[in-house]
Parts: sequence; C-alpha cells; structure tokens
Amino acid sequence: MSENQAIIVPRISSFPGHEGRARVVLRWLAQLNVIEEQPSTCGRSFNRMAYAIAPGARRVVELPQLLPFGQPINGLEVVSKRCIYTPTEDFAEEAGCPECRQEIGPALFDSLEEWMPGQTDNFCCPQCGHEDDINGFLFLQPCAFSNLGFIFNNWSAATFKQGFLDEFAERLGYPVALVQVVVS
Repeated sequence: MSENQAIIVPRISSFPGHEGRARVVLRWLAQLNVIEEQPSTCGRSFNRMAYAIAPGARRVVELPQLLPFGQPINGLEVVSKRCIYTPTEDFAEEAGCPECRQEIGPALFDSLEEWMPGQTDNFCCPQCGHEDDINGFLFLQPCAFSNLGFIFNNWSAATFKQGFLDEFAERLGYPVALVQVVVS
C-alpha cells in the first residue's frame, strides 16, 4: 500500500498569526478527539513528531475503515513556513485568471520563484492585469500556497467529510484547499 497525505491549506499566502492559529486548530482537533493532544513519533518528515490519530477521527471522514489506525505513520504534522502544496503525481500546472478566464498556468507557476522566498504574495495576470493573492486564481487540480498547512499522513483514502472541511475553514477564517498527495 502506498503512503499518502491529505493536506488542508488555507487559501492565503501569508496567514496572519499562523503559528498561534495552528495551536488553536490543534486544540480544537484534540478536543474533538480527532488527534492525540501530545505529539509522538508518528509523522513522516522533520523529526517524525506529529499528533497521532485518535478515535474521534472516524467521525470526520466518509470511510473510517480506511483510516491509518495501527500504522506507524498516522499523525497530523503542521507546517508553519511558506510552502507550495501540489499533488506529486500528474500535476498539470494549469491555472486560469478569475477575471478574464484565460489560461495563465506557465506564467503563474514561473512566478513561484518570487513567491517562495516571500518577495510577493500576489500574482498579476499577464493577459488582463488582474492582481490577487496567488491562491485567488483558478486551478484545475487542488493546490495551495501558504505559510500554514495541516498534513494528515495516510488519511487521504478515508476522505474528509465536507462538513469537517467547512468547519476547518471556519476555524481558520479562510477558505481551504484539500490537496491529496501520494508519497513515494
């Protein structure tokens, strides 16, 4: 079985007070018993520290039998630095302008060289001049660009319920993207 990640990302490049908001979301998830309150070595990256899956996770997914209970990598990792979240397999790098509806993918993805180090949060459409946070543009596949991300290791197949994603967005105060990643 291949490893996967379900990543919930607010659709804003520079989330204000992102580390404090991450702590609020972690407390909320622990209160729901979706994750354990204290981190342990159930993660994939960094120092493998993550928040392990808890029994309440069954209430926030469509297919609870596919949750990673009993797997060594099953935890939630929080990323609090600027990151590009895209699927790793077959990502088309296609994007459109919400104003003129023209395809602008190549220019937008080229602009990530300026976005990544924080030189800008915005992108300007080369067709019509519309400017917005890079997350405001249209993408054929779910992706997001932010300094905050919530990586649920091996939860992807279980499929988050829409109500949970809506409540997650409400807690963050921004719309969210759900990016599904297959990990090699």
